[in-house]
Amino acid sequence: MNAVLRQTLSPARHPCGGLRVLIEGEPCVLRCSGALWVINHRTLIAADLHLEKGSAFAARGQMLPPYDSRATLDRLEAEIDALSPAAVVLLGDSFHDAKSIERMANDDRARLDRLATGRDWIWLEGNHDVAALSGALDDLSGEVVETMDLGSLRLIHDPRPGARPGEIAGHLHPAARVVAHGRGVRRPCFVTDGRRGVLPAFGAFTGGLDVRDPAIAGLFAEPPMAAALGKHRVHALAWDRLS
Repeated sequence: MNAVLRQTLSPARHPCGGLRVLIEGEPCVLRCSGALWVINHRTLIAADLHLEKGSAFAARGQMLPPYDSRATLDRLEAEIDALSPAAVVLLGDSFHDAKSIERMANDDRARLDRLATGRDWIWLEGNHDVAALSGALDDLSGEVVETMDLGSLRLIHDPRPGARPGEIAGHLHPAARVVAHGRGVRRPCFVTDGRRGVLPAFGAFTGGLDVRDPAIAGLFAEPPMAAALGKHRVHALAWDRLS
């Protein structure tokens, strides 16, 4: 990692195994789950849950195990239990398609309501779930918005081109691949230069786009840091280490 990037981010190991960084001056933790914890606002941010993706594929005849929503909600609940956030922001594409909410099991729907109780719960609209969210405003707990300001951060689903200081986005599902000891490993990752950031997909059935793809790399004027998710640690990767 170059000296300018290190000074801007000020990365440090957090007790949870994640990385504490500064993004546009806001202290944040890149959590091992793939969620972002904005410390001073006690806000948990997760992107691209894609709930009910498995049932969407099954409806088209491509059978996948129907447990993706439950697994994703398990991880989200674990983060909420660990952090007790004042607010949870889901950064778009929380549901996979327009009928995802209809297909959700009753206990999964009830768990969403329980998780939202006692805190601000905010759904950002994504390209996959804008129809689902607009049709469920009376049924879902929380508030639906297009974008949101949080201190010096600007939360949005789809990152915009050009210089966007403070922008935190999802949508692109970044993933990094490194080679060590002759073996390649590909992991979801955060991408940030300390000025803006893109979160990994939080959902159990989500794929990933190589961080070197122009759709991601082109958002940054200088090579950013990729922070790959490990089981118990988030690993800061210099751009020139990516394969």
